[in-house]
Amino acid sequence: MGNNHVFDQIPDYLDGKLSKSDEVSFEKHIAQCNDCQKELEEIKAFLNVFDDEVPTPSSRLKTKFESVLEQEKMSQGKVVQLNENKSSNWTGNVLKIAASIALLVAAFQMGSLVQQRKVNEDIAQLQNETNQMKQTAMLSLMENQSASKRIQGVNYIEEFEQPDEAIIQALSNRMLYDENDNVRMSAFDALTKFTSSETVKNTFIEALENEKNPSIQVAIIQALVQIQERKAVEPMKKLLEKEDTQPFIKDQIRAVLPSIS
Repeated sequence: MGNNHVFDQIPDYLDGKLSKSDEVSFEKHIAQCNDCQKELEEIKAFLNVFDDEVPTPSSRLKTKFESVLEQEKMSQGKVVQLNENKSSNWTGNVLKIAASIALLVAAFQMGSLVQQRKVNEDIAQLQNETNQMKQTAMLSLMENQSASKRIQGVNYIEEFEQPDEAIIQALSNRMLYDENDNVRMSAFDALTKFTSSETVKNTFIEALENEKNPSIQVAIIQALVQIQERKAVEPMKKLLEKEDTQPFIKDQIRAVLPSIS
């Protein structure tokens, strides 16, 4: 083929641009020349890198890449015919371009991660602000002069999966001190979802001692029995001793007291 090596024909061979006879001669030479064979394998391995799917860079990154590529072209001067001595330059240029692509892809991926983190932070902040607004609305309604508005505020608890202590305490105050039976019952129903809280347990025990509405008294007794609250034993015994305790309330206490004593 005129030269001892066929480095300059490797690009055309890989692109399928050699004539049939040149291709046969090229492959025959490659089979016998370790240097050319090594050069061919290295270029093949390098080009295979681009077979992997990578994220599509943004238009900004694409512009940067084109700028880098244009500078590389200008630094190389005019295009000349490749020969054996130029084959290493061809490989070096491709490697430089590949490095530029790798840097741009890395920058694109890093930018995506930073952007996603910022979005997550914004979402968390928005959720926190929304919860604060809901809590303010709830607490405000529970202080309203209208009983129906206070019940509406109590029922707002459905908006909170894990209400903070301020909300639990506000519901406890409604249950203990609200003058309206329906508001106190609504507050009790809301608090039954959070009986793992010591504040809720103590509220139930205090309400059991002071509540006058028999329906609410029965509901409290059943809730305390269900959570097996042993601190409720003494208040229940006191209710048994009170003359004004309804007979059916006493019957209820006698029935359940052994299960938590």
